[in-house]
Amino acid sequence: MKLTTVGVDIAKSVMQLHYVDAETGEIVNKPVKRVAFLEHFANRSPCLIGMEACGGSQHWARKLTAMGHQVKLMPGKFVKAFVMGNKNDAADARAIWMAVQQPGKSVAVKTETQQAVLGLHRMREQLVKFRTMQTNSLRGLLTEYGEVMGKGRPALDKAIPGVLERLVDRLPTILIDTLREQWNGLAELDKQIAQIERRLQTWMKKDNACKAIAAIPGVGLLTATAAVATMGDAKTFRSGREFAAWIGLVPAQTGSGGKVQLQGISRRGDTYLRTLLIHGARSVLFHAKEPGPWIEQIKKRRPLNVVIAAQANKMARMIWAILAHDRPYEKSYVSVKPV
Repeated sequence: MKLTTVGVDIAKSVMQLHYVDAETGEIVNKPVKRVAFLEHFANRSPCLIGMEACGGSQHWARKLTAMGHQVKLMPGKFVKAFVMGNKNDAADARAIWMAVQQPGKSVAVKTETQQAVLGLHRMREQLVKFRTMQTNSLRGLLTEYGEVMGKGRPALDKAIPGVLERLVDRLPTILIDTLREQWNGLAELDKQIAQIERRLQTWMKKDNACKAIAAIPGVGLLTATAAVATMGDAKTFRSGREFAAWIGLVPAQTGSGGKVQLQGISRRGDTYLRTLLIHGARSVLFHAKEPGPWIEQIKKRRPLNVVIAAQANKMARMIWAILAHDRPYEKSYVSVKPV
């Protein structure tokens, strides 16, 4: 049975729908209030519903899927190419309706647990950013008074007590007290980050998929939990290469007239997961006792950053293979193409 295709532009209060009525052939582009959105689809036969992967899309995708509809979430960059004329809700819904009918990799619909794990990652990332900003702010402000400290958090913690003691007679008390409070606030951020990591560790111990891929060299707590939560169902990807391409770890291509040139990595997909894999690959190259003959050979032919990207690509493929085929990591395993 051919499903009716519906494009949905999500908003806070009013959703815009675009579809072609199967009986009359009429092009329908109408707004539906948020409170009546699910009721509208509850009374319809199964549809193919396209939405942009944006805030709230995962929630609506889970609800519509439970009703028997097929939902395809698409990156906003993919949908933008189909927007014609002025940009408004009606044009966006029409563009989504056109985009959902095109071949392309969709964004995985995640469970509430997977989305909760990603929420922990996002909050941890924000706290780390705040901590870095606050550290740099303290260092920069104290430089204005002739106090220069080394880079890094340990250097700051070691030097700042003496710095404040030297400045206490030169600067107003209100500034000295504020600087001390800001420095003490770094310890509080450390506690919050550590607490989030402990919660991720607890979830990882209960999840077999996380424990399986954590055995891969270069894949730690953050990479394992983020990969499982971001990927969703591994079997939605046809191969490990497709998963690596989905997160932007394959070369970008350009060219015409049959001549294609390979460039640097495409950097598409999830930036956070790609960053974790790159850091993990770098740790394998610099800290592994036995990186392996494959790495040793490619290091002789390619620059260091290319080797790191290649190792990250290999790690992504191994993650997919372990999750898709439900098998443990084997260091000596050799992948052979089926005859």
